[in-house]
Amino acid sequence: MGGAAALEPSRARPGRRGGAGGAAAAAAMEAETWINSINQTNKAALLAWAKETGIDLVQINGQRRYGGPPPGWVGDPPPAGTEVFIGRLPQDMYENTLIPLFQRVGKLYEFRLMMTFSGLNRGFAYAKYSNRHGAKEAIAAFNNFEVKEGYAIVVCKSTEKCELSMDGLATSVSQQELEAVLRRVTKGVLSVTLYTSPWRKRAQLAVLKYTSHQAAAMAKKTLMEGSMRFSGLEMRVDWLNPDMKQKLQSCEKKPSSSQCVQANANGWLWFWCWVVIPGCPVPFSGFAWVRQDGTGRSGHEEAKIALALQVLRMLGESSHSIGANPLPFPKSWSISWECGAVVFLVHGGTQPGRQG
Repeated sequence: MGGAAALEPSRARPGRRGGAGGAAAAAAMEAETWINSINQTNKAALLAWAKETGIDLVQINGQRRYGGPPPGWVGDPPPAGTEVFIGRLPQDMYENTLIPLFQRVGKLYEFRLMMTFSGLNRGFAYAKYSNRHGAKEAIAAFNNFEVKEGYAIVVCKSTEKCELSMDGLATSVSQQELEAVLRRVTKGVLSVTLYTSPWRKRAQLAVLKYTSHQAAAMAKKTLMEGSMRFSGLEMRVDWLNPDMKQKLQSCEKKPSSSQCVQANANGWLWFWCWVVIPGCPVPFSGFAWVRQDGTGRSGHEEAKIALALQVLRMLGESSHSIGANPLPFPKSWSISWECGAVVFLVHGGTQPGRQG
């Protein structure tokens, strides 16, 4: 699709006179006339520039894109750190001004201008360079650069979010099975990693990594609009929160496994626990194997009991050690779960062996 053709507004087809169809057609034509009347001079200049240069500008889902890859590009897309965010743009400024400006400091791989339905830009854009040096030069040259009298733009490093979280997967879903489905319905999948869901019982959370922010954004849109279900369960898809990512990574670094809970063939569950007691210089940590005893309690409930007894025993041994400093003994505690692991949160308390 050529640049000029991609930029031309679609023509509303006149409907029959009278009735709902005629009213809708009239409203559509009125809206088109209003849209075309906005910023006519700059729109005409953009169309002329696109025709003269042969540059293709394709508008999809509220953004207009050049490149990604540009003509003649050979090889893989540029790595992370090559994209810059451009903000505070005049809304009547288009690619015929912006692309030549940002091409001064390096070769552009892609340029994306966010658009309104009326044909004005939304005040921001993204420029991806062929290498990191181009991005650094753009920030140095154009941050606080006055593109128009009274309009100093902001140019900074783009966060380039490329990871999504998909929560609510059944525990029976495997990484290979999920990845195969995602590769069929989305593009640019780099990796799929499964964790025990921190929010839903008996469920998994998947971290989906894509080749670019654009690929991740399109995947998010596809997965959310499709109300994707897997093994009959509804998925919740969102950008991967940095705090969530840190929690999942810390869970992955626990000893012996990338998961906090493991099960063997005989039904035994392995848990890692971390117990924090205010006043103690070092948290308690350890492992426990538990097995459901047929009482109706879940493996998590069995782990809570086993690990509570283990901590009490450790506190008791510490309080009777010769020369040991007495440790705060809790009147009560609450238990929460982080990535499937037991985490005790201990509040208040008295000294071991003392009443009250």
